[in-house]
Amino acid sequence: MPHTTHLLAFALVALGMALTPGPNMIYLISRSICQGRTAGLISLGGVALGFVFYMFCAAFGITALLLAVPFAYDALRFGGALYLLFLAWQAVKPGGRSPFQVRDLPVDSPRKLFTMGFVTNLLNPKIAVLYLSLLPQFIDPQQGSVLGQSLIFGAVQIVLSISINSIVAMTAGSIAVFLARKPTWLVVQRWMMGTVLAGLAVRMATQARR
Repeated sequence: MPHTTHLLAFALVALGMALTPGPNMIYLISRSICQGRTAGLISLGGVALGFVFYMFCAAFGITALLLAVPFAYDALRFGGALYLLFLAWQAVKPGGRSPFQVRDLPVDSPRKLFTMGFVTNLLNPKIAVLYLSLLPQFIDPQQGSVLGQSLIFGAVQIVLSISINSIVAMTAGSIAVFLARKPTWLVVQRWMMGTVLAGLAVRMATQARR
């Protein structure tokens, strides 16, 4: 069982990642705005399946990694920090685009919506960074099974991400209308996203290896 402080710290980091738009959230927002809330929630089902796939693959992979190459932590966290800084720049660079800006998308069937949600998550580098760079920092072999801890942390991440994305899918249309009427808030939203991502990058880069 993970230490309570490690679990809470990871939950905060996972929450911060869930609140920063990436490929998953952008796809869900676009679907909800263009095709309605039901389409967004169906797409979210595919995203959820992708999380489960990542959780099991990463749990077994992290177990092998910790046993074989403990010093790989440093390479993972610095690589993850660089990627988060890249996402932060994408959010605040001149000409950047808010995920809540309306996009025109064709109407898709429920099966395609679910499949695209799954594929989008599998190809989402932000989730790969979270599982390969962030999660290992919170695992303490002295607290018991590395595999068990990985699964618990993964379950926490999935619950938080699904909860946040469910709310986003249900309210995307209303948020898009609000932001369209107040362009200044589009800029504020982008800079808030960039600030959170940069903060996570600094935390990851300065976090001592456990």
